[in-house]
Amino acid sequence: MGFGVTALLLAVMVGTSLLSGIFGMAGGLVLVGVLLVLMPLPDAMALHAVTQVASNGWRGAFMLSHVRWRIVAGFSVGCLLAMAAWSLFRWVPDKPIALIALGLSPFLLKLLPAGLRPDSERPSHAAACAVGSMSLMLLTGVSGPLLDAFFLGGTMNRLAIIGTKAICQVLGHTLKLVYFGAVVADPGSVPLPLAMGAILASMAGTVLARRLLEAMTEAQFRRWAGRIVTTIAAFYIAQGGWLLLFP
Repeated sequence: MGFGVTALLLAVMVGTSLLSGIFGMAGGLVLVGVLLVLMPLPDAMALHAVTQVASNGWRGAFMLSHVRWRIVAGFSVGCLLAMAAWSLFRWVPDKPIALIALGLSPFLLKLLPAGLRPDSERPSHAAACAVGSMSLMLLTGVSGPLLDAFFLGGTMNRLAIIGTKAICQVLGHTLKLVYFGAVVADPGSVPLPLAMGAILASMAGTVLARRLLEAMTEAQFRRWAGRIVTTIAAFYIAQGGWLLLFP
């Protein structure tokens, strides 16, 4: 990867980390789309995992007092179950399938009847969501739309959503790094200098986002977060459909 492409990639990482730092979502979705264009899928997934562990870990550290640990515990159980199950198959999907599955996930959650929609305040629901989101993460690289819709559907305030989701994402992306770096038949790899640059870029974006998050109201957060998730999900469906029709 040339210097210009690397510099552009690091700038995208700062921007996507800034976006995630404000809304607790969407940044990883944008980043994985860029990585899938520039790199083979296993390498893209491994690098994406490195950046997301750094970004979410730093964000979680800032929001530690707002984290709902019962939700994290339930989510962890679901992640480990999904990881164990998918490790038996070790399947990596083609890019079009990955993108379409990624884009469809939030819309499928919205189609559930009101009585079946998950409650982000219940650990058992968090475990069930984790099975789906971890499966999606291992197949597409991210679980953002599904996990975002899950957290936005509850009554937690924006600080609790961002902090709790960040800790959950640290676990999910750590398992993804293990999966794509060691478990799959054709594991990906990330050069150490690029990994270090990605970590620093992700941390920088997270730090820059703090003041913007504090200035935002609860209503603004929910309104814009919902719009961003829907827009990005629709874009990925369109991108995946295009690649499927015109490979």
